[in-house]
Amino acid sequence: MEAQKSLIIGASGGIGTALCDALTSRGETVVGLSRSGDGLDITDEESISRALSGVDGPFHRIIVATGGLEIDGNGPEKSFRELDADRLMAQFRLNAMGPALVLKHVMPLIPRDGRAVLSVLSARVGSIGDNRLGGWHAYRAAKAAVNQIVHGAAIELARTHKQAIAVALHPGTVQTELTRKYVGRHPAVPPHEAAQNLIRVMDGLDVTDTGGFFDWAGKVIPW
Repeated sequence: MEAQKSLIIGASGGIGTALCDALTSRGETVVGLSRSGDGLDITDEESISRALSGVDGPFHRIIVATGGLEIDGNGPEKSFRELDADRLMAQFRLNAMGPALVLKHVMPLIPRDGRAVLSVLSARVGSIGDNRLGGWHAYRAAKAAVNQIVHGAAIELARTHKQAIAVALHPGTVQTELTRKYVGRHPAVPPHEAAQNLIRVMDGLDVTDTGGFFDWAGKVIPW
């Protein structure tokens, strides 16, 4: 069996670090890139290109584990009265544009032959069909946008990489700095458990799942 090789974008975050540790413990070769460790700014395409220039593929698993809920001290809005252009753009830059630019540069690192999984961490609140509470408008919209980006990437990949699988994944509520102030009454799991859940879902995917949106248990989330 060919040795598995994984690339984690956002490797210094809570989930990213846990994914690196979990995959390494399975014997996979893991390359992790992050802003703090490698100067990778996902909102800057030149930074993405530079960080990836020294990376040798192909990778059988690529995970984009970046994102942010609170940006520049601005938490999620409770109503439309709190919306403003700068907060909207900040969310879209980090949570939609950033992953889109990363996908552009990592897609050539996926093998043309053999199974490969490309995953982007999204969030259930990005589901339009599941939105019954409102609020968190900019974050919800940015995550809905990145889901569309992933879906489009899956369609394009399928034309040349017949066994590639591209999906958006919701890791559940994870006990990280990102969620610390917002967990509330929602059950949360530690990063290492979230990482194992995500890996289990990725391992169970097949090509018919490409372009989909799944939660940590492998259940389909409505768009």
